[in-house]
Parts: sequence; structure tokens; C-alpha cells
Amino acid sequence: MSNDEKTSGDVPSAGDKPHLEFWDTENEKFWEREGKKIANTNLWISIPNLLLAFAVWIIFSIMVVKIQQIHDLNPTMYAFADMGSPTGDNYKALLFTLPAVAGLSGATLRVPNSFMIAISGGRVTKTMTSLLLLTPALLLGIFIQDPNVAFTTLVIIAVMVGVGGGAFASSMSNISFFFPKKMQGTALGLNAGLGNVGVSIMQLAAPLVMTFQLFGSLSGPAAQTEKGTIYIANGALIWVPLAAIFMLAAWFKMNSLPQHDVGNTTKSILKFFWLEMLGFLGAGVGVTLLLADWGEAFSKPPLNLVKLFIIVTIAVIVTLVLMKYLSLKEIKGSLEKQFEIFSEKHNWVMTYLYIMTFGSFIGFSAAFPKLILDSFGYLPGGATNPNAPDPAAFAWLGPLVGSLVRPIGGWMSDKWGGARVTHWDTIVMILSTLGVGYILILAKNSDTPEVYFPIFLTLFLILFITTGIGNGSTFRMVPIIFEKEKAGPVLGWISAIAAYGAFIIPSIFGIATKQGVPHFAMFGFAIYYITCLALNWWYYARKNAEMPC
Repeated sequence: MSNDEKTSGDVPSAGDKPHLEFWDTENEKFWEREGKKIANTNLWISIPNLLLAFAVWIIFSIMVVKIQQIHDLNPTMYAFADMGSPTGDNYKALLFTLPAVAGLSGATLRVPNSFMIAISGGRVTKTMTSLLLLTPALLLGIFIQDPNVAFTTLVIIAVMVGVGGGAFASSMSNISFFFPKKMQGTALGLNAGLGNVGVSIMQLAAPLVMTFQLFGSLSGPAAQTEKGTIYIANGALIWVPLAAIFMLAAWFKMNSLPQHDVGNTTKSILKFFWLEMLGFLGAGVGVTLLLADWGEAFSKPPLNLVKLFIIVTIAVIVTLVLMKYLSLKEIKGSLEKQFEIFSEKHNWVMTYLYIMTFGSFIGFSAAFPKLILDSFGYLPGGATNPNAPDPAAFAWLGPLVGSLVRPIGGWMSDKWGGARVTHWDTIVMILSTLGVGYILILAKNSDTPEVYFPIFLTLFLILFITTGIGNGSTFRMVPIIFEKEKAGPVLGWISAIAAYGAFIIPSIFGIATKQGVPHFAMFGFAIYYITCLALNWWYYARKNAEMPC
């Protein structure tokens, strides 16, 4: 490209290389001439890559349901002898561990991914992320074909699918740089909202492709459930070719921006894998603590719950310490600058609020299919319910409505203010959560629990809608509270910590299920939402608030 072309119209050109030479979205001449086209290309490739990431991350939400249904019909299959061959409520509680481990890993990997774009660039980060998603999808498709598979093998794969969870932080940070400030709400809403739809697509598609030999002999042996014959491996294998396609699209069509310290491609890839490795080490510490024997005291519900938050705290601290002291020399300077957000009070307040919205969305998404099975699939005494609703037929609806209304939450915040929308949204969250808890009590004690399913589903869909609107409203509050240089790292950080909802919520349901009181989990969530309502009102929503937004 000639110098004349580069300075056409007195505004430099972005260039025609994967690593762009110039980028200024606030310059209208540059934006209209070439910025808009480049930004939209990156957005529409980012969306399917993020969709895939969510699908693989939450894959165990469906896999555990199918494993449990196969085991119910034939208790010798997926008996998990390495865990003592648990039965009854203990077996149900154990299976909640797999989506919880995936949630713990994905949330921990969001910590390094919060800082990834400034270090490795968007093109390399998105490409390598989709490449890494190939491995756990393929391994799960292979190992799940063996009904005697060790539970620890599935735990290791659950750790690996966490790559999909980490992808959200880097994806949102990346897209925020491609659009002018006036368009960031829409762009981020599309990226997050349509990306989140990956949860619903997985929960709808995986059970469907399990009904026939999609990959021939590679689909493995058939297994029987009360709902019919399934090829469980297909639920994992279907994502392998899709990951390959999206990976190639990212490599050949996405860009990295000049304001990021990318360097050459080889170094960018090296820095990406180094940061991911540090995230996996932090996740590994957390998972080890989760599976360790903490003694009899911590096996009881109150301390068992405390244990979960201790694990999250240690996993985050270990990951941050590893990043601070074991990062490559080229990474440390950028990280130290971004670590300044930890001295900001409102960073911590918004983290607490965003856990309520996105944490609830992803946590309920991971637990919803199995909660339906456990609450309506069995009669008092433990016998299976012949009239039980099929979780696969309904579970995908929750994440779908939660994802689709997220951009609406952003639009409502632009119109009425993020704090006000969050305030009223939280009130509806509290009421619907209490309603779900009450219905779980009625269903548990009924000989016909299926009669309560329609109202349960309605209330839970309302709850999912509130998580989606709250996602949009709280996320929109951040660029108003923080200056642009800090808003990006804050968005990445709060999304990282909120993602631990995918660990905390299934774990809490596991604890409550083991005790036979799943409704206690819902009442506990409602209490937490009440504290969020108070915090949001005090700092942001009330008259003369410290930071109205």
C-alpha cells in the first residue's frame, strides 16, 4: 500500500494486514470509509466463535442428565466405581459436580482472558480459543462411549471445557475496541446476547443428535433410557467440526488492533498459551480443593457452603499471583497497568451486582436440565415418575429467553438508566425465585409432581428473563461509572468473577439435593438478591446517589 493510499483524506488507513496499522473509531471519516466494515466483520465472526464457546462450556448440563437417565434404567452403567458407586440422592448430587467443575474452570480462565486482548490481540485469541475447544469435545465424545468410564476422567474433561467459559471475557473486551462509544451498547449486546444463545443451541441440539448414528460407527454404541435409544457421544462430537470451521474463520478474517501489544504472530500465540496455562493451574488448584476431603465438619451444609466460597477465593488469588509473578516479561507491564482496577471501590460493587445477573444466568443454565429431572422425574420414595417432563424438551428455553432479552436490557438502560432498570429487575428476580422455591416444595411432596411443572417452568422463564435484562443493564452501567481506559478491564474482571455462578449454583443445588431440600437453594438465592437490591439502590439508583447511572 502506497503512502498516498495510507493517508487518503488526511486520515490514515487501517491497512490490509491481520494486525491493523491504524484504528480510530471516533474519527467519523475513518469509520465510514473502512472502520465500520472491518468492525462488523470482526463482530460477525466473533459471535459464532463465542456461541461455540458457550455451547462447549455448558455441555455437561445435558450430559449429566443423559448419564443419569441411562443409569436409572441400568444401574451398572455409569456407576462410577472410582467414587464408591453412589446411589439415590448421593448419585444425583455427585453428577452436579461435573457442571460445577466446568463452571469453576471457565470462571477461573476468565481472569487471564480479561487481560488477553491487550497482550495477544483479538485474531490470535479467538483462533486459539476455538482450537482448544476441539480437544475436550473430542475427548468427551470418545470416553463417554464407555459406560465404565471413571468419574475422574470426566472431571478432567470438565476442567478442559472451561476454555469456553474463559472466552467470554476476551471476546467482549475485543469487540469493545472495534466500535465507537455510541455503538458499543449494541455491539456488545449482540456479541454477548447471541453468544449466550450457544447454551440454548447446545441444550436443544445435543439431545436431538443423540437420537441417531450421526457419525456412523464413530457415534459409539447405543444406550437405553426410558425415553428411548440414544448415542450419547454425538452430543460432544457435533461440536468438533464446528470448532474447526469457526477457528479458520477467525484466523483468516479477524484482526488485531495497533493499540495492543501484539508483536509477531508466533509471540502472540506463545503469550496466549502461557496465560491460559496459568489460568488452568489456578483452576486445577480450585478443582483439587473441591474434590479433597475437608473433614466431617465441612460435609455439613453450612460449612459446605462456606467451602465453596473459600475455593473460589483461593482459585482467583492463585491465578492472579501466578499472572503477576510468572508472566512473561512482555506481559507484565500490560498486566500491572490493568491491575489498577483493584483499587477502585466501584469495581467491587459492580462485581457483586454482576454476579447476581450473569452469575445467575450461567449458573441456572448449567443446573436447569438436571433440576427439572430431579424435581419432576421421581416420586416420593425415589421411584421414577412415568409422567415426568423431558428436560431436553424444555431446558433450552431458559437460556434462550435470557440471552435474547440481554440486548433489550441494554436498550432499556440507555432509555431509563442502568441503575433504575437493575432496581426493578432485581425486585422481579426476588419474587420469581421465591415462587420457584415454593413450587419445588409442592412438587417434592406430591404423587403427581408433573402437575406443578407448568407453573415451575413459567416462573423459571421469568427468572431467566430477569437475569438477561439485568445482564444488559449492569453491563451498561460500567462505561458510565468508569473512564474508558478502565472500563475494558473492569468489564473483563466482573464477567470473570460472575462466571463463578456456573460453579456456585450447581454446587449449591448438589448440596441441597443431597439433603433432600432443593428449595432451600432458591430461598438462599433470594436472600442474596435482596442484598444486591440494597447495594444498587444505595450507590446508583437512589436520589443523590454517589454514582448515579
